[in-house]
Amino acid sequence: MPFYAYVLYSRSHKRYYKGHCENLEDRIDEHNKGKTKSTKAFIPWKLYYYEVFSTRQEAIKREKYFKTAAGRRYLTKKIKKE
Repeated sequence: MPFYAYVLYSRSHKRYYKGHCENLEDRIDEHNKGKTKSTKAFIPWKLYYYEVFSTRQEAIKREKYFKTAAGRRYLTKKIKKE
């Protein structure tokens, strides 16, 4: 089963959230239904970017990278190209 590292964006609050999960569609649904305490106040969330991995450890490592300054620069460049 694949694992995902993902970035969500709340347009109404101009905030990003980085995470990892096993089922991306269900996880985004949980965020938008207010089931996640840290994102509940910033609903609605839209999927901004994601990457697929074969192990949970790889997805966690990538999530941690997205949270660094270098990771934020990477995401900014990546999104502008698409």
